[in-house]
Amino acid sequence: MASTRGAAEKAQVLVASNRGPVSHHVGEDGSLHVRRGGGGLVSGLSAIGPDADSVWVCAALGDGDREAVRRAAGGLLPAADTGGQRVRMLDIDATVHAEAYNGIANSVLWFVHHMLYQTPLEPVFDAGFRRQWASYEAYNQAFAEALAQEAAEGAAVLIQDYHLALAPRMLRRLRPDLRIGHFSHTPWAPPDYFRLLPDDIATELLTGILGADRAAFLTQRWADAFKDCCHRVLGPGIPSGTRIGVHGLGADADFLRKRAHEPDVAERMAALREEIGTAPDGTARRTIVRVDRTELSKNIVRGLLAYEQLLEDRPEWREKVVHLAFAYPSRQDLAVYREYTAEVQRVADEINERYGTPGWTPVVLHVKDDFARSLAAYRLADVALVNPIRDGMNLVAKEVPVVSDEGCALVLSREAGAYEELGEDAYAVNPYDIGGTARALHEALGMPAEERAERSKRLAAAATALPPARWFLDQLEALTGQPS
Repeated sequence: MASTRGAAEKAQVLVASNRGPVSHHVGEDGSLHVRRGGGGLVSGLSAIGPDADSVWVCAALGDGDREAVRRAAGGLLPAADTGGQRVRMLDIDATVHAEAYNGIANSVLWFVHHMLYQTPLEPVFDAGFRRQWASYEAYNQAFAEALAQEAAEGAAVLIQDYHLALAPRMLRRLRPDLRIGHFSHTPWAPPDYFRLLPDDIATELLTGILGADRAAFLTQRWADAFKDCCHRVLGPGIPSGTRIGVHGLGADADFLRKRAHEPDVAERMAALREEIGTAPDGTARRTIVRVDRTELSKNIVRGLLAYEQLLEDRPEWREKVVHLAFAYPSRQDLAVYREYTAEVQRVADEINERYGTPGWTPVVLHVKDDFARSLAAYRLADVALVNPIRDGMNLVAKEVPVVSDEGCALVLSREAGAYEELGEDAYAVNPYDIGGTARALHEALGMPAEERAERSKRLAAAATALPPARWFLDQLEALTGQPS
C-alpha cells in the first residue's frame, strides 16, 4: 500500500531490516499482543531522539505481524505498540518471504559468507534456486518501494544486512536524491569462495550493495574481502564510487551491568551454582561458559569435543570444572539446523556418560533461551569459550568480560570478527583444532587470578569502545556528513 502522508510527514532517517523492533501474536480471544525487542538498531534510533523524523521499515514475520499490518491498513503501526517509534511493517507474500529468507538469505548467502558448504555435494544452483532468487528480488523490491514512499527529499536510509543486498541499487533507481547506506552484519566471503555463486548472481549482489553511497562492515577484514570481490568480479576499482567503512559494534556496558544485577539473574545464579556443585575437596569448581544460538557457524560441537579432550588429556580437571553450555535453538524450520541441534545434545550426553560421577555433571547444557540465565552464567564465568568457524563480530565475546564478577579468561577463535579488537588479551584458537582448543582451555583455567582480572579489564574496555547507540550514530554521521 502506498503511503498517504504528505511531504511534511516523510522521514528524514530510515532504517530497513528483515526483523523489526516489535513482534506480534494473536491471542485465543483475537486480541493482538506486542513484544518489543532490543539490540543496536533500537538503541541507535532511540539515541537520535523523538524529533528526528525516523521510520523503521521491516517485514511481517508471522501471522501475528500480518494481522498487525492489516489492522494498521498497511501504514505505520500504532505508536503505543512500538514505544513511540514509527514502524512500517511489510506484509510480503508468505511464500515469497519464505523463499527469500530461508531459501536464499539463510541457505545460500549465510552459507557463502560463513564458508559452510560441504562442496562435494553443495551448493546446487538449479531451477529451484532460480525460483527462490526471483523471490529474493521481489522481497528486496518491496523494501525499496516502501522506503521510497516513506523518505523525505534527501533523507538518510540505513539498509541492514545480507537479506537486503539488492535493495540499495533498487532504491537508488527509484529515489536518486536519497543518501543510502548498507551495513553487513556477517563476515564477507573471500573472492574464491564468493565465486561459488553463479556469475550473474555474484554480480547482482555486489552491484546491489554498490547502489549505496556507503557500504559498511564490522571489521576491516570483511571490508577488504568485499573490495577484493568487487575487483575480481566487476573489475578494478569501485565503479560506483561507493565509500567503504568499518564500525565494530560493541557491547552496551551500562545496560548489561544493570540488567545482570536484577533479582531474576540472582535467582538463576543460585540455580546454576547448585548445578555446578563443589569439588570433592570442598573447593569451588571452575566454570567454562559458552552462550550461543545453534547456528552452524558457532562451532558448538567442536567446542564440546575440545572440552572432552581437556578432560581426557588433563585428568586433574575432572570433577573440578563444569562446562556451562547454553545452545539456544535457531532456525529450526531448516532440517540441517535441527540435525545440528540434536548433535549438540548427543555429544553433551556422551561426555556426561563417559566422565560424569554421582556428584559431578561435566556439561550442564541448557537449550531453552533465557537471557537472565545467560547473564548469570556470564557473572560466574572463569573462562569464556567463543570458537566460531566464522562470525561477523560475536557479541558474546565482548559481553562476558563486561559482566563477569571475578574477571574471566577468553578463549577466542581467530575467525571471529571480535578477534580484531580482543585478540591481544585472549587465547587465540584455530576453530577446527580440537587439541589446540583443549590446550587453550587448560591454560585459561590455570591463569592466575590477578592476571585474569587485568586481562578482563582490558577486554571489557575494548569490547565497549563503540556501544550500540554510538555505533548507529557513527554510521549516520559518516553517511550524511553531519553530527547526529
